[in-house]
Amino acid sequence: METNKTYLTKEGYEKLDEELQYLRTVRRREIARRLELALEEGPLLENAELEDARNEQAFVEGRILMLERMLGNAVIIEEGEGPHEEVEVGSHVTITEGNGSPETYRIVGSAEADPTKGLISNASPLGRAMMGCKIGDRVTIDAPDGKLEFKIIGIK
Repeated sequence: METNKTYLTKEGYEKLDEELQYLRTVRRREIARRLELALEEGPLLENAELEDARNEQAFVEGRILMLERMLGNAVIIEEGEGPHEEVEVGSHVTITEGNGSPETYRIVGSAEADPTKGLISNASPLGRAMMGCKIGDRVTIDAPDGKLEFKIIGIK
């Protein structure tokens, strides 16, 4: 059976593992207590607090399952030293668009992507287009406003 790899930095893995431990211990206990109190409140058919607690429990249990799958299929992105020949997961890539100023992004897995922090997913249109490219290559992506072209000016 094919598993979906989850690319994570060491810090990202630790952050998700910490969230998983918190949900398994603290949040489960809090929700169990909420359910207990809601059941004491009275008729089940008209108990909005019970309904809300059950919805929260379902969300938390779903998140636990998702985190377990992600961490179980995790591939840790190693920090490389020095320049690289081509873009891969974990690379820091410096690009320019037209005459714009250079911008540097790190290619990470979808679970850690946050473009506002310079982290773009290898599965995003830009990340996917840059994979395997070299310094000097140009990549074009389709954006809502039309095609955008970027030039790769650095990889490390």
